[in-house]
Amino acid sequence: MLIAAAIQPFDWNRILFSDDAPPLFLLEVVVRCVLTYLMVIGALRVTGRRGVRQLSIFELSIILALGSAAGDAMLYDDTPLLHAAVVFVVVPVLYLLFNKATEKYPRFSNWLEGKPVLLIEDGSLCIEEFRQQNLTQKELFGELRKLQVEHLGQVRRAYIEATGEVSAYFYTDEDVQPGLPIWPERLTQLHQHAPQAGPHACATCGKVRELPKQGVARCPVCQDDQWTPACEAKRIA
Repeated sequence: MLIAAAIQPFDWNRILFSDDAPPLFLLEVVVRCVLTYLMVIGALRVTGRRGVRQLSIFELSIILALGSAAGDAMLYDDTPLLHAAVVFVVVPVLYLLFNKATEKYPRFSNWLEGKPVLLIEDGSLCIEEFRQQNLTQKELFGELRKLQVEHLGQVRRAYIEATGEVSAYFYTDEDVQPGLPIWPERLTQLHQHAPQAGPHACATCGKVRELPKQGVARCPVCQDDQWTPACEAKRIA
């Protein structure tokens, strides 16, 4: 009740300004916007492209930055609207400047937003490139299953785009080769000794090689020793 009595509704001096901050504080708000925006961009850059899927890193940053400013101004009586207005001016300006910078400097754009990265080539993972992404095998295989992929032997090339989406190019049915099955129940059936003779796929990178029954081998690509019988199914959506 004391708080309610202390607030004078529609006190425009309180709404626009702050009794506790001088007008020069607006300049500090500008500096705070710049620093906070850079911190948001940095945090999103660290979390990786999967964290900003379907939105550009700039679109997500402006949503986060303006969302906080709008929420504070709407809810708290001690947050002057003029301060929030400065935020709403500075953040879009920063957004436009960063967009212009990425258009003018491709290297900066590639570093900040990322560029398409080849993850699968000729039915097996490009293991070095894959390990550099903030992406797990479970996430990648989940995206491939959405594209009706049953095993990696059906995939000629697959990329992770700057947006975090996975795009793929497939072999024709005539050219499908044995590959690592990506059904979850098949990925748990791993062996160090081949249960039967035939093509087996490395559980880590998908490299396929012929193994004799009870044969033991290390993958020549990733040095893993876990194998599963390769799948040879055609790709039927």
